[in-house]
Amino acid sequence: MIELHRNSNSVHERPTLLSPDLDKNVSLVFVQMRIVCKDVSAETVYDVLHDTPYRRKWDANMIDTYDIGRLTVNADVGYYSWRCPPPLKNRDFVTMRSWLPLGNDYLIINYSVKHPQHPPKKDYVRAVSLLTGYLIQSTGPSSSTLYYLTQVDPKGSLPKWVVNRVSQFVAPKAMRKIYKASLKYPEWKRKHNPQLKPWLYPEQNSLPSVDPSALTLQRADSLENIDESAANEEKQRGKGGRGRAGVSSVDTDHTLILYTNSTR
Repeated sequence: MIELHRNSNSVHERPTLLSPDLDKNVSLVFVQMRIVCKDVSAETVYDVLHDTPYRRKWDANMIDTYDIGRLTVNADVGYYSWRCPPPLKNRDFVTMRSWLPLGNDYLIINYSVKHPQHPPKKDYVRAVSLLTGYLIQSTGPSSSTLYYLTQVDPKGSLPKWVVNRVSQFVAPKAMRKIYKASLKYPEWKRKHNPQLKPWLYPEQNSLPSVDPSALTLQRADSLENIDESAANEEKQRGKGGRGRAGVSSVDTDHTLILYTNSTR
C-alpha cells in the first residue's frame, strides 16, 4: 500500500506490484494505495471520478472516453483509451462500472467486458481490468481518504523498468493528480452545468439502455498478447525531445498511468 499524506508530502511504500517473479517481465499488475485529503470532501472526490467533461480537463493521458450505455440506475458500460510513449502501443478498455453511495462514503468498481459494437481497435492494445475499485471514505465535512485497488492485464510482456516506474513514480503521481483535480472541481463545476450529476440523480441519465445479455466477461486469453519487453528505458527517456525517436522523462511517466487513472 502507498500512503500519500497531504501535509507531510511523505510516501510510505510496501510492495505494490505483485507477480510470480519480479525479475521477469510481468503480464499482470496489482496496485493498491491510498491518499489522505484533509481539505477535500468525499462527495467532491466522488464527483471528480465520475464527471467525464471535467476529466477531459485534468487527465492529460486520456485519448478518449465515453459512456456506451446504462445497465441500471447505478451501472453503465463505457470506453477509455490512453496514450503510452513509443514504442509501447496505446491501450484501451471497455468496462462495466457500478457505483454506490454508502452513507457518507462512496464505492466505484469496474471490470472489463466485451461489447459487440465495440471490438478491439486496430491501433490500440485492448487491456483488461480484472477488478478495479475506489473507496472514498469521509473523515469529516471537508476531509476524506481515497483508497484505490486494481489488478490489470495490460496485454503485453512489459519490461521491468516499466513496472518499477509505476511502483515508484507513476501511481503516486496519478493519485496526487486526482487530489489536485478535486481541489479545483467545485469552482469548475459552478460554471459547467452545476446541477447535472447523473451519478447522483439517475433521472438525469440520458444514456441508451444496454441489454445485459449482449455483454460477456472479457477474458484476457482471448485477446492478442504483444511482446514489449525489449523496450529500452534509456531510449524512452531520450535527450529531452518529444518526437517519435525520443521521449522525455516526463513523457515516460505517462507509460502506464492507466493503473490509477481509469474509473471506467
